[in-house]
Amino acid sequence: MAVRHLLVDTAPLRASPVFRRLWTGRAVSGFGGQMTLVAVMYQVWQTTGSTVWSGAVGLAQALPVVVLGLWAGSVADRVDRRRLCLLAAVGQAVCSALLAVQGLAGPAPVAAVLGLLAVQSSFGAFSGPAAGAFLPQLLPKESLAAGLALNRVAFQAQMLIGPALGGLVIGAWGVGGCYLVDAVSFAAGLYGLYGLPPSPRGTAAGAGAPARPGLRGIADGLAFLARTPVVRAALLTDLAATVLSMPISLFPLVNAERFGGSPRTLGLFLTAIAVGGIAASVLSGAFTRRARPGAVMFCGSALWGVALMGFGLATRPWEALGCLVVAGAADTVAVVSRGTVVRLHTPDALLGRVGAAEQIVGQAGPDLGNMRGGLVAGAWSGTAALVTGGALCVAAVGCIAWGVRERSPRVATS
Repeated sequence: MAVRHLLVDTAPLRASPVFRRLWTGRAVSGFGGQMTLVAVMYQVWQTTGSTVWSGAVGLAQALPVVVLGLWAGSVADRVDRRRLCLLAAVGQAVCSALLAVQGLAGPAPVAAVLGLLAVQSSFGAFSGPAAGAFLPQLLPKESLAAGLALNRVAFQAQMLIGPALGGLVIGAWGVGGCYLVDAVSFAAGLYGLYGLPPSPRGTAAGAGAPARPGLRGIADGLAFLARTPVVRAALLTDLAATVLSMPISLFPLVNAERFGGSPRTLGLFLTAIAVGGIAASVLSGAFTRRARPGAVMFCGSALWGVALMGFGLATRPWEALGCLVVAGAADTVAVVSRGTVVRLHTPDALLGRVGAAEQIVGQAGPDLGNMRGGLVAGAWSGTAALVTGGALCVAAVGCIAWGVRERSPRVATS
């Protein structure tokens, strides 16, 4: 295979000006979002010195997505998705502006800061499914995986660089300056969203019946998941990988048990996962051009479990870091392929609701997985939690793959 076929496929950026504009805008605004998260964590800790309040930052972000997700997806399938995205982005920008005001004028009570973060996350619960539903409209089927890989590249860059930028801005101008940068960055996001085509009645071409209101619309989305094995398998595979084998909560314990508790080693654990993810994104042409994304998804998810088993058994730092690099790469392969499967097999009229379910799984699964790992480690050991979790992940993915007997069509590749 030629080297150019291994590298990330940038054809979607060249072929679709609308996708390029959306990708650029969301990439820029995403850096601001990571900076705000760092600023909130810093402000809450400086104000309270409490790990409980610091933990509440994650809850303020996650709870609105889980609670509002299915309803937000139903709304995205009923209204003009472009307008919904624009309104949600404006709401998020206003929240960042209010955070900036309190940061510059004088710190507000912690509860008020977390309340603003929760409101901002609520707007995100609506914009996520709506924005995700545009991808099949902007790109041909054979370019969907490449488009998702490009989104993944942007996300990982945000995760790596955004917090560092946030720390620099806080050091120079305080948390208020960090929030202000985030508020301004939404201009780029709005620029990208404004170029999207309108979707009357919640569908790409304005055809077909919109989602039914309220619980009936949600029930229709859940019924689709129940009768569509491939899409259901994609979400179950995500749950298997995250709930059964999420390792993040175990990093401090493993570092203390085997590697002397050095903070430098602990920091390298997360960096290793990111390095693997970036490497897989850069070389994503190796899997995004393949015709069976479902098979790639199952292989990536199983490799994630195997790599974490290896991490649980590793006795040398370089072995542990190597396993985490492989895990990070496998995670990226699984995420991109899973998103491709979902979008190839979901009708446009249901993309909002299915995207919302995907968002909820992505938000809740890692939190539950970290809790599972901590409970198992508390009862036995970190090694037991990692090895059993990885083994359960591989077994679960194998059962899901066998059960669905993947029926996804072959997709022409470039």
